[in-house]
Amino acid sequence: MGRLVPLTAAFVLLAVSAAPAAVARLLQPGIRVARRGFKVDETLQMQTEANAARFADFPATAKIYLPGGQPIQAGSVLRNPDLAKTYALIASKGATHGFYRGAVAGDIVETVKAPPQRQGATRTVRPGLMTAADLAAYRAVRRPPATTAYRGYRVLGMRPPSSGGTTVEEALNILEAFGAPAPTTAAELHRYLEATRLAYADRALYLGDPDFTNVPLRCLLSQSFADKRQKLIGPQAAMSPVAAGNCASPGGGRRASSDGEGPNTTHLTVADRHGTVVTYTFTIEQTGGSGMVVPGRGFLLNNELTDFDFTTGKANSPAPRKRPRSSIAPTIVTKGRRTVLALGSPGGATIVTTVLQILVDRFERGMTLPQAIADPRLSERNAPKTEAEPAFLASPAAAALMALGHQFTPVAEIGAATGIELGRHGKLQAAAEPTRRGGGSAMVVRRRRR
Repeated sequence: MGRLVPLTAAFVLLAVSAAPAAVARLLQPGIRVARRGFKVDETLQMQTEANAARFADFPATAKIYLPGGQPIQAGSVLRNPDLAKTYALIASKGATHGFYRGAVAGDIVETVKAPPQRQGATRTVRPGLMTAADLAAYRAVRRPPATTAYRGYRVLGMRPPSSGGTTVEEALNILEAFGAPAPTTAAELHRYLEATRLAYADRALYLGDPDFTNVPLRCLLSQSFADKRQKLIGPQAAMSPVAAGNCASPGGGRRASSDGEGPNTTHLTVADRHGTVVTYTFTIEQTGGSGMVVPGRGFLLNNELTDFDFTTGKANSPAPRKRPRSSIAPTIVTKGRRTVLALGSPGGATIVTTVLQILVDRFERGMTLPQAIADPRLSERNAPKTEAEPAFLASPAAAALMALGHQFTPVAEIGAATGIELGRHGKLQAAAEPTRRGGGSAMVVRRRRR
């Protein structure tokens, strides 16, 4: 059976790797790319232009992304020799002494405590409180996946503090409570939107870091709870916000946490011919993270704390050593002992709906994986209006849903998924976005015979 590897940040990969020699070997391609450079595409140019004012306030960032004072241009080559040296140091000393302790750790702490702004910059950048001891004490927490049964399959996803796995799986349980798939596209999408509306209400109230708040996971993922939620779905669209369901747990009097996530993140899906799968969503929060590159080290620092709801007394309120709630939803689907599908997406709070809609398209509507990834998207997150891509708004299904009371607000694009379907006899199908975010990358690599 394939394995779910629930990694949430780029350097966590280094923290959980068992063998230093393996880390060193895996870093070699990254070292080469950082040293030799890669060709900038239009999406990276656009993202840099959108953040140029922030990047310009930090000389170490501007050196990489604003050469000559201008954003990097599509077709140019972006080189990052400082990052190559950092990777080489980690390859030599290992993750612990090459990153979480030692010189790199010291430079991270110095950057956080004394943000390296350019002289004359007027941006307010608050000094942080990070210490070397904080970095040295960091550990990636290994958690078993959240799982549910669905249409004869087993779905595995991220446990809290990510809300991705539980919200996707609760919505799938609600859909399964209908029995057979809906007879029409509009009817199926109505069910999908109403199921996500309900699941997001539960997500807002109950989801947070389980080391700090009681998350009633067994209740949220039970079919009996989903059956009760499904009975609330009628022929017309509900008016948001709908109330959360009753998964009563110790520490009542909960208040729903709001969302502060941006639409950015990255996702990678990899499988080998033996069926071992890694589905990996990683993020530094918004494009460019905090905007600060660690001087001489070549990498940006994140601003992931913005995923917290900064109101006290909620499941996702901040606390020392607490991890913020995220929406990452790397997902694996198995049947018996065989992995059949792995997928994931960036997109902040829309990650959940992106992954869910692909699963609905694939298993409820009978699309192929490439068709499901390319399908125009909708994202209902217990809001009065559902976000919808222009291609969907131009479809007959949009008019049919509006007749049922659904209201839409247009957004340019939702998510940017990748996925791999594993057929029998070792057949693999890799799929990625054809156009979103400039188009994704999908390929099957075959070893050359010597």
